[in-house]
Amino acid sequence: MRDLRVAAVQFEHRDNDPSYNLSRIRDLTRRGVELGAQIVSFHEGCIHGYSWIQPLDKRRLLDMAEPVPEGPSVRALEAIATEFQTVVMAGLFERDVQDRVWNTYVTVSPDGFVTKFRKLHPFVNPHLTAGSEYKVIDLLGCKIGFLICYDNNLPENGRLTTMLGAEIIVMPHVTGCLPSVMPGRGVVDRALWERRHEDPVRLQQEFQGPKGREWLMRWLPTRAYENGVYAIFSNPIGWDYDTVKPGLAMILDPFGEILVESRALADDVVVALLTADKIDQSSGRRYLKARRPELYGKLIDPQESETLPGWKMEHESGSRNSVDGSPQQ
Repeated sequence: MRDLRVAAVQFEHRDNDPSYNLSRIRDLTRRGVELGAQIVSFHEGCIHGYSWIQPLDKRRLLDMAEPVPEGPSVRALEAIATEFQTVVMAGLFERDVQDRVWNTYVTVSPDGFVTKFRKLHPFVNPHLTAGSEYKVIDLLGCKIGFLICYDNNLPENGRLTTMLGAEIIVMPHVTGCLPSVMPGRGVVDRALWERRHEDPVRLQQEFQGPKGREWLMRWLPTRAYENGVYAIFSNPIGWDYDTVKPGLAMILDPFGEILVESRALADDVVVALLTADKIDQSSGRRYLKARRPELYGKLIDPQESETLPGWKMEHESGSRNSVDGSPQQ
């Protein structure tokens, strides 16, 4: 790979408001380019908003989703990429002529649409279709792969994306500060977000603790370290349908070290320089060469797969334990 400057962005999207969200994408792309970014990456589902689709039936989901790349949002992204002469990556919901809907992440450049990646492990709505392939592309002299949110929780996905050649894995998320069975995890009071200017310390303590950053540090650096790749983590900040999200946009190197991260309680952009030397020096690249595939047959035994996020387990547990059958928050 060659040296590359990449931006990871956090912003507070609005539910079902592509016009507003695209306006923020434009403004924050400008900021990224002013900081030297050649690629500006945004979070999962950032164009349509994300968690609000949980209760939608199939018809309403189809009405909201767009074709890719022919739809208006991708065309708007192309205009942004052309205006600022940079690569833009962003998430939306895609539909096709067979009435399937995907959680999709698109890449556009000043020359137009580049590629799309469909989330392998969607779960936020039962009518979403799971993606069925990994994606690694040649872009700006680098090999770039994609994994969306929950995809990154399975080590196999990061390993296989790396084995397909990825030097950089773009990891758009909508995560953090969710109901959880894990000690110290859970939601953040919306009142703390609304009072972030008057009382920033209490909100920072929530975001930096086990509900936010401390949870990320359990696994995110590992994905970069174990594979010897750069990891580009984007995530929304602020109110998302029914929970507060912590932002924490960051970029990690192949040693699992954090190059840049945002602690802002607001929309923000962080930019890092990615260089080739760390990839060859990383432990993860040695581990790839030490693999013994002849021992791994159990990994591909057939199974009934289920994508079950921790917050859903917590809601279901609360529902079982409540007196009136309503979910416990």
